[in-house]
Amino acid sequence: MIILLHWLVALVVVGLFALGWWMVDLNYYHAWYKAAPDTHKSIGLILFFVLIVRLILKTLTAAPAPLSSHAKWEKWLAQKTHWLLYLLLFVVMFSGYMISTADGRAISIFGVFDIPATLTSIQNQEDIAGTIHWYGACVLIGFSLLHAIGALKHHFIDKDNTLKRMLGKA
Repeated sequence: MIILLHWLVALVVVGLFALGWWMVDLNYYHAWYKAAPDTHKSIGLILFFVLIVRLILKTLTAAPAPLSSHAKWEKWLAQKTHWLLYLLLFVVMFSGYMISTADGRAISIFGVFDIPATLTSIQNQEDIAGTIHWYGACVLIGFSLLHAIGALKHHFIDKDNTLKRMLGKA
């Protein structure tokens, strides 16, 4: 289950980044002008709840032991990178929430239920949160790429089972 959630989160994050990048240039008359941000918000909030489940499972499930071939610095870096990725995910999701609720309106999740606006009194909230959201998303994608490069390094250069374990095949 943890492996499935890992890859689900990874795919959704990349998809949300691409959707976010694309939608900011839509003009008022584009067919997706309203639907793209609504979809982005809905998927982002669902991702938030999925991430909570993933973190709960992560705390309840023993993590696989690092491979003995990993250097001490690699183990340290892997642990810090994972926590940084979680932190960035929450920063990006929280700032997205702050952008969307700055005007006091709730966020509709695909029209099924609403997440209420709770923090709306910060001056220039939408602009500040927008800046944090954009740069946070860029840093998140950057560290996700480094995470992927690290896994590929283990697979192709070190020739160990790190990537196979990430794919649930070892």
